[in-house]
Amino acid sequence: MSKLYQIKIQLVEVTPSIWRRVIIPSDMLLSDFHKVIQSAMGWTNSHLHQFVKNDTYYLQKMEDDWTWDEMNNVDYKRRKVSGLLKKENDAMIYEYDFGDSWEHIILLEKITENTRGQKMPVCLDGKRNCPPEDCGGTYGYEDLLNILADPKHEEHGNYLKWLGGEFDPEYFSVDEVNKLLKRKDYGCISFY
Repeated sequence: MSKLYQIKIQLVEVTPSIWRRVIIPSDMLLSDFHKVIQSAMGWTNSHLHQFVKNDTYYLQKMEDDWTWDEMNNVDYKRRKVSGLLKKENDAMIYEYDFGDSWEHIILLEKITENTRGQKMPVCLDGKRNCPPEDCGGTYGYEDLLNILADPKHEEHGNYLKWLGGEFDPEYFSVDEVNKLLKRKDYGCISFY
C-alpha cells in the first residue's frame, strides 16, 4: 500500500505568500506530480518545467537537447516523488517557465498510511490566486499588482484588457482545484 504525502507548494519571492497544500500518493511519478502542481497552483502548462534537488535537475529529456550531457540532468520519466522526498521536512524546488522562472518550494510536511483507500490527489488548502502566465516573473507580477491597484495608471486599462477584464490576487477556491484534480489523468485514481 502506498503512503500518502502531505505537501506544501509555495511560490518563492512572492509576498504575501501564494501556496497550496495537497495530498498525493508517495509513489506518484514526477511527471504526474507536475500536473498536480499545475492544477493546484492555477498554471496552464504552457512552459517547460523541472524539479531540482541537490544540484540535480529532473526534467523531461528533449530529443534535440544538445546541452543535456553538459548539465546535471536526469530524465524524470520513471522517477517517483518518493525518490526525491523521503522523510518529513524534505524539500525540493519545482521551476516552471524558464523565462519567468517561477520557483516553488515543495515541502514534504507529513507522511501517513492510506488506510481508507482515499482517492488522490486532493487539495486541502491554499492562499491567493496564481499569477497570470507570462507576466514577467516575480518582478513583473509585482508591477502588475501595482498597476491594477492604481486605476489612474496609464497602463491600467491595457493590463485589464490583457487579463480578460479582471484579476483578483486574493481569490482561491479549494473546491475548484479539487474539481480540476478529479478531471485530470494522473495514472493513480485510488489506492486500497
